[in-house]
Amino acid sequence: MQSQFASKLEATTWDSKLEAEVRQLWENENLYEFRLQKTKNRNFTIDNPPPYPSGKPWHPGALTQYSQIDMIARAARMRGFGVLYPIGIDRNGLPVEIYAERKYRVQMRKTPREEFINLCKYALDDLEAYMISLMKTLGISGDFVNKYRTDSEEFRKLTQWSFIELWRKGLIYVATRPNNYCIDCNTTIADAEIDYEDLPTYLVANRFKVKGTNQELLVATTRPELLAATQMVIVHPDDGRYKKLIGKTAIVPVYNTEVPIKGHRSVDPKFGSGVVMVSSYGDYNDVQLFREFKLKEVVSIDLDGKMTEVTGKYVGLPVKDARSQIIQDLQEAGIASKVEQIQHRTPLCERSHTPIEIIPMEEYYLKQLDYRSKMKKLAREIDFHPDMHRKILLNWIDSLTTDYPISRRRYYATEIPVWYCAKCNTPHLPKPGKYYRPWRDPAPFKRCKKCGNTKFIGETRTFDTWIDSSLTPLYNTRYLKNRRFSQLTYPMTVRTQGKDIVRTWMYYSILRCYLLTGRAPFKQVWVGGLGQDAQGRAMRKSLGNFVDPEPLLERYGADSFRFWGASEASLGFDFRLSEDRIAGAGKFLTKLWNTARFISSFPQPKKAKLTPTDKWMLSELAKLIEESVKSYENLDVFTVATKIREFLWNVFASHYIEMAKGRAYGDKVNQEEQEAAWFTLHEVLKGMLLILAPITPYITDQVWRKVYGTDSIHLQRFPKPVSFRINEKVSQSILEFNTLLWKSKRDKGLALKDPVDAKIPSVLKPYAKDLTRMHHINS
Repeated sequence: MQSQFASKLEATTWDSKLEAEVRQLWENENLYEFRLQKTKNRNFTIDNPPPYPSGKPWHPGALTQYSQIDMIARAARMRGFGVLYPIGIDRNGLPVEIYAERKYRVQMRKTPREEFINLCKYALDDLEAYMISLMKTLGISGDFVNKYRTDSEEFRKLTQWSFIELWRKGLIYVATRPNNYCIDCNTTIADAEIDYEDLPTYLVANRFKVKGTNQELLVATTRPELLAATQMVIVHPDDGRYKKLIGKTAIVPVYNTEVPIKGHRSVDPKFGSGVVMVSSYGDYNDVQLFREFKLKEVVSIDLDGKMTEVTGKYVGLPVKDARSQIIQDLQEAGIASKVEQIQHRTPLCERSHTPIEIIPMEEYYLKQLDYRSKMKKLAREIDFHPDMHRKILLNWIDSLTTDYPISRRRYYATEIPVWYCAKCNTPHLPKPGKYYRPWRDPAPFKRCKKCGNTKFIGETRTFDTWIDSSLTPLYNTRYLKNRRFSQLTYPMTVRTQGKDIVRTWMYYSILRCYLLTGRAPFKQVWVGGLGQDAQGRAMRKSLGNFVDPEPLLERYGADSFRFWGASEASLGFDFRLSEDRIAGAGKFLTKLWNTARFISSFPQPKKAKLTPTDKWMLSELAKLIEESVKSYENLDVFTVATKIREFLWNVFASHYIEMAKGRAYGDKVNQEEQEAAWFTLHEVLKGMLLILAPITPYITDQVWRKVYGTDSIHLQRFPKPVSFRINEKVSQSILEFNTLLWKSKRDKGLALKDPVDAKIPSVLKPYAKDLTRMHHINS
């Protein structure tokens, strides 16, 4: 029978330093170029998260997610799709500015705007090069040639077009409302950018006099510095202690202002004294009460986080200092009857970790409350992998209470394309299609459309960073540039991301793309878990548990890191990073290499007359192929990694190879039986390599090219399984018989090659020849 001689792998072990050589081959061959398919359902388009360059080192959990996303892309190619796998860098927003301030030791507000913008660009270029290098080292097969940046003129043109389009649709408006404000970041932030943490603070019970009586109310508060902004006192209407006081007037201590006492069911009679002061603004309960009772706002904290003139002697003090000072004054004046330290759930800016203030500010808003039911409908229609993370999105939509404030008071972001008439303040929006900088550029209008004035003032504010990144589905499908391309690629096949940005990137993408196109931006979403340390804690530099991924890649190689990432946790669950487990993944690669090296020493017949043992093995391979391809279709790489590790280690290597080794070497067999062993060994090796290729792209391509001398494995399709199947009970009997006989030999102090007396069960008679040779069973 004609056989093809495979090339023998000479190296005794897999060397991860070969990954650089393999990667160079991929680049030279332009292996992963996207070729648009004429049929829409043959294009597999990935809305890949553009990483945010906020500093070094890159979080290893994020890098693990990118490797898992790459596995999805590679598997789709091997299923025959044209794969659009964009690579971008998200270069807008606050973290970039903070990084530039630290790197160059400047303050944004004290640096000329143009100069500061340039400093941000320089800082970003350095971080971007680092991140791109790590992604390439990791074996990411995305489109680096057409890499995009969210701060490019092209992207910002799209962002400004979206604003102009939504303005024309009547979906954007300007309003002065209480907003979340970070005094360190000097900007409004959205609800989705707030973290909550229990922090120590003081609960102060102050004596409020009741006008016209000799009575006093003990009013407990954690924000005594807001006494000047207090406009009402409330109690629970059913609280017997205070029922008679409802409708009377309380006198605010220190400032002697008079405020009404009202009943409201939001009061918890068991917290503090059961009496609450309502101030502008301690929290969003205050905001709701001010709206409900139409109270007049008093602004006691300015945009620098300092007390205003209405606070009297505390004017100019930072909030924290003012709080300490007024507590001291209240105690000395005998107004504070009790001061106790408590743990208080405090809203914090997710970036600066600074407590949020609620300050009335004029901002641009995008309507979202009117679309909550539609957003929930879309959230239910999109396929979630895993389904459990759909709840994060639905809960977020249910929690919305205000429209989305989209304007920010920062520099490094896309500018809001608006100019105002210097005389009547009427806003003017330009024609879309250009990138506008109103703070710098002259107005593209000759005169005001309302009053005819010829002078304009440019808007200085910028957009929230999610306004840009929420448009990646439109940008990557060339929505405004290439109608045919967009029709064949939008909506995108899958959005891939972590669960930590479901409330932001996912939600805002669905909202904005729907408002602009009338459709959801993607059909499926893949939501990965978060990377934690070996003890299950979040990785933070402040905790000293942050792991730099770069040395891990250098030490163990990308394939070990990738295989660990694929096999560490089920889809959507958090995973723990352990160097020992990454090293353990390398042992699997060693096993694969040694197996491939053994098989490469034999010729590869084009066909063979299979023995029962060979049919059993190819049947087991067929099950692996079917289960793995189905898992890839479900965007589940964990199941693939787990099954193939079990197959290689505990079925193929330990059972079949041992059963067929004698035949492969020609031990008392005819040529037909020997070639059947060769054929099966190579078929299984090729099948395993093809199934593994999306997960461990380097070692599989190296073995494929060296042993089989063809084009890259990444140009191949997944293997087709054989049509026949061996009964599962028979398969289990083979494994159990071998395992029990090995154990029996060990128990008797015999070597595996020592002869032994054993009876082969009748169900295994077709395999008796190989089993007898393998175990040296006495005839």
